[in-house]
Amino acid sequence: MTTAIDRTVLLDQTVAARAPWSAVVRAGQTLTIVDLQGNQAVDCLLYNADDTSERYSAPDTIAAQRNIFLTTGSVLRSGEGRPLMTVVADQVGRHDTVGGACSRESNSLRYGHHTKHQHACVENFLIEGSRWGLGKRDLVSNINWYMNVPVDPDGSLGIVDGISAPGLSLTLRAEMNVLVLVSNCPQINNPCNGFDPTPVRMIITG
Repeated sequence: MTTAIDRTVLLDQTVAARAPWSAVVRAGQTLTIVDLQGNQAVDCLLYNADDTSERYSAPDTIAAQRNIFLTTGSVLRSGEGRPLMTVVADQVGRHDTVGGACSRESNSLRYGHHTKHQHACVENFLIEGSRWGLGKRDLVSNINWYMNVPVDPDGSLGIVDGISAPGLSLTLRAEMNVLVLVSNCPQINNPCNGFDPTPVRMIITG
């Protein structure tokens, strides 16, 4: 199989800790996300770049693969059941689909009123999405790359220490023209970022 390193690099950017990022990945191109320092959650939303009313659906993705976790071979599907992107390589082995994105409201509820003014992933999505004409109504349940959210037999879940490490990566192949929105998670109140948000690297190849 052709790997990202064998392909032409079209974009190579480092996303600062706590920052948003977005780009269109054309059909057949790949996006590699590198966890530069390890244990950094990367919240992600996907849209059909040619019609953003079609977007990533966690329920359709989970139902089709019959697994709540994402790894190599996972197909990320839209609400129409169509493939948006496929995970073609994964050095970590398990990524979250159910933990959601942190927000000022959820921070206040979970961690106390003193966190109300802390920057969060929902704000990152709104800031970056506005560049593409997207608003709050366009936000859906997101993917959390590198976030460790185990589910117990009784259905309870928790956000715990990550299983990634410095330099580990995953690669996604676009199955159509896809708008990718990312929040390099700014959360400092739980272990999803090791209580210390760090940069990640985004590489588009084609």
